[in-house]
Amino acid sequence: MNNAVQIDSLIANEFEFHIGDNSVGGIFGVQNLVTYATDEDGKRVKPPFSVSKMVQRDGNNAFNTWLRETMDARDSDDKPRRDVTVVAVDDGVVTRRWTAKNAWIAHVSYSDFDTGSFEMIAETITIAYDDMEESWPAT
Repeated sequence: MNNAVQIDSLIANEFEFHIGDNSVGGIFGVQNLVTYATDEDGKRVKPPFSVSKMVQRDGNNAFNTWLRETMDARDSDDKPRRDVTVVAVDDGVVTRRWTAKNAWIAHVSYSDFDTGSFEMIAETITIAYDDMEESWPAT
């Protein structure tokens, strides 16, 4: 009789990123995704996370549209908001989904422009949100 226990784990490069219903390509990584945290008083805190991506020419892709709308509203308190989702995938099966509800772009920065480099320019977007939902679709 085989009583071996199978351990299921995620690999860091198997993920998708969605803005609303749009899957977004060109994502290098998602950093500092904290789905649950509390302060010293036990109140929930919602720290922002960052998405690093390649700079893309298509002004109509979901991220560039959101960036452009954010820049247009930069002097307003009413920032363009979206639901954004990080999806963990294991062998083609969605195993977990984290959705930042009512998210807005809080900060945008770029990697160094360097005449001696052949690396792609990375755009890093810091995303703040009102709430984080987590689900386990594979269970």
